[in-house]
Amino acid sequence: MVKLVDTKDLKSLPIRECQFESGRGHQVMKAKKIYFVIDKNNKNKLIKKIILNKYKNYTPRSCDVIVILGGDGFMLTSLKKYQKFRKPFYGMNRGTFGFLMNKFKIKNIDKYISRSKQVIIYPLIIKAITRNNKKFSCIAINEVSLLRQSRQTASLEIINGNKILIKKLVSDGVLISTPAGSTAYNLSVHGPILSLNSKKLAITPISPFRPRRWRGKIIHESSIIKIKNLNTKKRPVSAVADNKEIRNIKRINIKIEKKISFRLLYDSNNSLEKKIKIEQLRKQTS
Repeated sequence: MVKLVDTKDLKSLPIRECQFESGRGHQVMKAKKIYFVIDKNNKNKLIKKIILNKYKNYTPRSCDVIVILGGDGFMLTSLKKYQKFRKPFYGMNRGTFGFLMNKFKIKNIDKYISRSKQVIIYPLIIKAITRNNKKFSCIAINEVSLLRQSRQTASLEIINGNKILIKKLVSDGVLISTPAGSTAYNLSVHGPILSLNSKKLAITPISPFRPRRWRGKIIHESSIIKIKNLNTKKRPVSAVADNKEIRNIKRINIKIEKKISFRLLYDSNNSLEKKIKIEQLRKQTS
């Protein structure tokens, strides 16, 4: 789930006062202290040196904002790693596509942050039990995918709350996506693009064989999705929460976790909402 922020009346507030309270979030107006997280690859070696010479690098605990340089995958990993510090995140693209990122720049990073707009997103949380009755729990910002592990198709039962959506889905798998992740893997498997403020989740089958014409379902964000592997021995499946994999799933519960939130900052001319709307238009006209 994603919550958009209206910040017009808070231009005078310093960042430490700009917290999300009672359904309202505030724009981060001044980033005095920045902590840089830079992906460790060859093309970033020189950039890292330039940036750390130009800006003081504070600790994640003492900073006002965390700036992430990398691609979407590195952004997702960093969000989960540094979420415990409860700081806003400003991503700059040093990857391939960079859908979750702002454009890369070296000059005046603090000024771009001061003019940025904030979006609050909530992750999915999964609770899984494997074939050997081991329990796992983790979060996903974009999507949770259940995928077949072998040459055999997956055989899954999908329940929304107490209602059976699909008694038996034979497919390569199924995907549950947040609005923020609906233009990623979900779109690639022909799932719907969800608006940021839709308060919805998308359930999308991956190469469905039976029922062949089932195209998935859009459900409310308060839903609890329960998925059961109907044949764990012959048709093993794995669950992938963004970039974390759990193999040999027996059953899994998925829901939005409102106790965890991420504050993402975007340049006003490059907002996440704008990017999603552009993808919606492309899908409609393709």
